[in-house]
Amino acid sequence: MMKKRLLAAVVCLSMLLGSAAGCSSGGGDSGSTAPAGGAASSSQSKGKEGKDLTFVIVPKCVHAWFDEVNKGAVAQANKLTEELGVKVSIDYRAPNTADVAEQNTVLQQAAATKPDGIALDPCDYKGSKAVIEEIQAQGIPVVLFDSPAPEGSNLTSVGNDFAEQATLAADKLAETIGKKGKVAVMQGLPTAPNHAERYQAHLDALKKYPDIQVIDGGIDNDNIETAQSQAAAVLAANPDLTGYLCCDASGPIGISAAIKEAGKVGKVKIVGMDNLIDILNYIKDGTMTATSSTMPQMQGSMAVLMMWQKHLGIDIPKTVDTGIAFIDSSNVDKWIEIVKK
Repeated sequence: MMKKRLLAAVVCLSMLLGSAAGCSSGGGDSGSTAPAGGAASSSQSKGKEGKDLTFVIVPKCVHAWFDEVNKGAVAQANKLTEELGVKVSIDYRAPNTADVAEQNTVLQQAAATKPDGIALDPCDYKGSKAVIEEIQAQGIPVVLFDSPAPEGSNLTSVGNDFAEQATLAADKLAETIGKKGKVAVMQGLPTAPNHAERYQAHLDALKKYPDIQVIDGGIDNDNIETAQSQAAAVLAANPDLTGYLCCDASGPIGISAAIKEAGKVGKVKIVGMDNLIDILNYIKDGTMTATSSTMPQMQGSMAVLMMWQKHLGIDIPKTVDTGIAFIDSSNVDKWIEIVKK
């Protein structure tokens, strides 16, 4: 089943890059389904009263990973424009930093433009709950991406199984270091639901290995420079460190830079998250062993489709699983080609 899911993820991304069509990886435990292929072309599927449509994407912060989400969203919007005969636009609004107050301000400003839907990756769902509910009360559909939907929220989540993603990474690292040694686990943005879920899954997975000592790897707050400085301090304080795990796309880049700077490439193994080009290049040059990756462009694509269907009043699934890709030296060249497209 795992191999099928990973293969489906690759196929889905290839389809997205080639035609901007959405698909579902399948195999998730949510029982959710997602639209396959392009948008329907019937007049009933156009925007209400045939008007142009605007969908807003609000990520946690300015970051290269979210730029990839936006690429997928724009590609899907362009496909919808072709199919529906109305202009479908993406309004991408990234807060400067991963801060719940700033993100709430961005959400309120976006809602004031009366868009046809908002897709959000929350810094802190509890801190944004009231704002989200205010937006929904205005009749504006809201979906989450790269984040689980909290119980009772009545929100759709577009993303992957974050615990499974982290478990894959932790198990790979344990295997790489011979199931013994000292491993640091770096947190991302602690209030972010997906980062918190990955962090706990890392810790739970490593409990299976009694000869692995787990230590605090720092907190990067989804910032590459912070990840590098935190990792440098951990490496200096733990000369016997054998492995490193992280919870977001900033961690592997910052940690890898710190490992190279400390002259510990090959001595400290790292298994990362996500598939940004810098991450792939670190796998290519041997600094990083592997990465357990989300599918950011697919998340952007499917978030747009979910907002569009919600705008039309169509029931949408509680979760849309966009898959996980596991990338190492055996397939990194293929992924570099995919990501560079």
